[in-house]
Amino acid sequence: MKFHYSRQCLNPSERFLERILEILPGLTSWSILIGLVILSFVKPITAAVIIIVFDFYWLLRLFYLTIFLALSYVRLSIESATDWMRRIAAIDHYFSKQTKIADPKENWKQKISAWVYERELKTLQASGQRPPPSSEIYHLVIVTVVNEGEQVLAAGLKSFMGGTFPSKRTLLVYAVEERTEPEIKKQVHDLTKAYRQHFLDVLVTEHPDGLPGEARVKGANATHAATFARRFLEKREIPVENVIVSCFDADTVVSPQYFACLTYSFLVCPNRQRASYQPIPVYHNNIWDVPGFARILEMGASFFQLTEATQPDKMVTFSSHSMSFKALVEIGYWPVDMVSDDSAIYWKALLYYEGDYRVMPLFVTVSMDVVAAKNWWQTCVHVYKQKRRWAWGIENFPILMRGFLKCPRMSLTKKFQHTIKIFEAFIAWATWPFILAMIGWLPAVFASREFSNSVLYYTAPRIAGTIFNLATVSLVTTIVLSLCLLPKKKIRYSFLKRVLHALEWLLIPVVAIFFSALPALDAQTRLMFGRYMEFWVTDKTRKQEIPE
Repeated sequence: MKFHYSRQCLNPSERFLERILEILPGLTSWSILIGLVILSFVKPITAAVIIIVFDFYWLLRLFYLTIFLALSYVRLSIESATDWMRRIAAIDHYFSKQTKIADPKENWKQKISAWVYERELKTLQASGQRPPPSSEIYHLVIVTVVNEGEQVLAAGLKSFMGGTFPSKRTLLVYAVEERTEPEIKKQVHDLTKAYRQHFLDVLVTEHPDGLPGEARVKGANATHAATFARRFLEKREIPVENVIVSCFDADTVVSPQYFACLTYSFLVCPNRQRASYQPIPVYHNNIWDVPGFARILEMGASFFQLTEATQPDKMVTFSSHSMSFKALVEIGYWPVDMVSDDSAIYWKALLYYEGDYRVMPLFVTVSMDVVAAKNWWQTCVHVYKQKRRWAWGIENFPILMRGFLKCPRMSLTKKFQHTIKIFEAFIAWATWPFILAMIGWLPAVFASREFSNSVLYYTAPRIAGTIFNLATVSLVTTIVLSLCLLPKKKIRYSFLKRVLHALEWLLIPVVAIFFSALPALDAQTRLMFGRYMEFWVTDKTRKQEIPE
């Protein structure tokens, strides 16, 4: 379906609908928050009942997410020892000679992994789609650069080169902005010269400022680099359908198994051209160099992706991700006027292919930097701005709704599911922490004599207390999993730091309000009043080597 995925160049009726839809999320969030505050004062009994029902729903949702978080972590742990290159060779062998190469099954992890592998192979065989030989698969890696220097870039480059998948079939493109400082540009070119021989090639593109129809966003830079890379691949006669493109931030460091796991997932996926491939992001590069609140925030982001990985039908691409280069070319690359390029590319592909597009989880990690500034206060400011930028993904909602209206071939059920998912997720992001930590206690504060003499007045705090006590089960599970996900490299005082990290999770109510809900509400309010954002580059600093 041809649909211009943008809020620009709309006719009057489209622009009116766009503005109505832009107002809706912010209006809903503010109505919920203000309405509950007023109701707590005017009708405290009614407000107390609503809040108790909400608390109970939140507890059930929390248990549900905790179970899937644990299952996803177990799967990640199981696949951490998988030999993906062996699996790739087995697929080649199977489709050329129709005989299987069995996986080792020495322990319970290997048995589960082998069972999943056999299921995926049967699904691929049943689809009737023969995968291309793995020797014909190439990777295109686009790394966007604005102000990140050699210290940040070198770690990622070495990880691209040091994996189990042969780097000679990887084309690396550094997408530099024209406004980037000359010293940074020189460092990028120096890295290119030093490591070019290890890859198919290493290219540097320079994205001009102020191109018509573009905003100063990452997607415009990545799109410019992708079109340049396409011409390079065409000259080498490498077909786009055999190329997997990965778009990474400058601080991204991949695990040694990343490109092998990605290649395997691409080969074994039926209709592989209609899928994005999402790894699990972790923020380990400088995790011990930042304040505790920043650590638990980024752990929360990792946990969210781990939970989503168990439900692929609900997944949306986030941060560093990969997809078929053929699909990227067909849909017209990343949006060049939107901040949320990582999620926008999924929604754009979903509309283009009229619902026939999905995200496949990769149970392998990519590591990035936690936001770090020169001091504690600046880090607070930069973390807030980064979370507001993430929450600006709500800009997709009005465009997506207009796209659904012009996509008759997509089922109403699928449209409804996606609408509920994106709308509910952003409303919950902006409101739930406020309700749980602050508004939930207002009925008792504003209690009238009638309410004070009621049974509910005495039982409501007990019910809420019981609900929050039960929630500690999820908190303990979260603390344990966060400790398991931390870098394994031994560092001085590592045990003490891990203990302190566990205690940091007690700050989650305050952190969730000021560095999650408030930025989300800020983003929705900006969209409601038409104060559109552009991409803001976060500071990244490291004081030590990247943990393993």
